[in-house]
Amino acid sequence: MIMKSTIEQYDMILEALVNELKSFYGERLISAAVFGSVGRRTPNYNSDIDILIIAKKLPFGRKKRVKEFGLVEKKLEPLIVSIKNSGINTYISPVIKTPEEAAAGSPLFLDMTLDAKILIDNGDFFANKLKNLRKRLSILGSKRIHMGNAFFGT
Repeated sequence: MIMKSTIEQYDMILEALVNELKSFYGERLISAAVFGSVGRRTPNYNSDIDILIIAKKLPFGRKKRVKEFGLVEKKLEPLIVSIKNSGINTYISPVIKTPEEAAAGSPLFLDMTLDAKILIDNGDFFANKLKNLRKRLSILGSKRIHMGNAFFGT
């Protein structure tokens, strides 16, 4: 049996995640983007999967949204367990926002301007948000500085 690379294993999870997001959220789903080390395509054996989900008609509050997302996570559990058995110890870290919340912006989006991999994007909603943010950062003369395992902005 040929062992898949770390990136290939994360890609398998992302493909399954996209399918489950579409199935669960249906017409409510606007956008989904992976960020962090998986979005940069630099994950290691214990990287989490940071995912931004933008959907309509979400329950109020983080706990209720994460609880709802638990139904998606449960469907992915067999795949994640099988990948853990091959040495990849990962889990999904969702950030779940309404379109209105995403439109208002978030400091989290600063990191995503360069590293996010958009997986789903109805009407280019999130791509346009990031494009406008990149443009604004450029006008302001912002720079991203890499120091060790972290990034800083000026």
